[in-house]
Amino acid sequence: PTSKEYAVIEVNPRLSRSSALASKATGYPLAFVAAKLAMGVHLPQLRNKVTGGATTACFEPALDYCVVKVPRWDLGKFQGAHRVLGSAMASVGEVMAIGRTFEEAFQKALRMVDPGFAGFEPRLGEELTDDDIRIPTDGRIWKIA
Repeated sequence: PTSKEYAVIEVNPRLSRSSALASKATGYPLAFVAAKLAMGVHLPQLRNKVTGGATTACFEPALDYCVVKVPRWDLGKFQGAHRVLGSAMASVGEVMAIGRTFEEAFQKALRMVDPGFAGFEPRLGEELTDDDIRIPTDGRIWKIA
């Protein structure tokens, strides 16, 4: 932590769906920057389009918003589908929400995942079990809300 030396442990030369969402949320052209870096252009040589070119691409502006991405599970549509989620499970989609705080962005994302839900609501009279928290299922977030 006291030196300015860095070591690259792993390089993943691809842009995932999350990268596209991050680029959309911030306006920062991640794919453009990644392509330039792959061509040998150094990060300090690229101008930051978000700041109108006033700074370099490695400039990190202060953000006044929070972006949340939530997967959308549609396991209820598949008869006999196993509802316990694992590392290999693939969602059928995802939503991205932007808010001034994590709580605001998360509420917006939950409402977009299922328009029938108003977001986190009190579950008065419902018993919460240890399994509701311990076992990762597509409905766990609604149980602990």
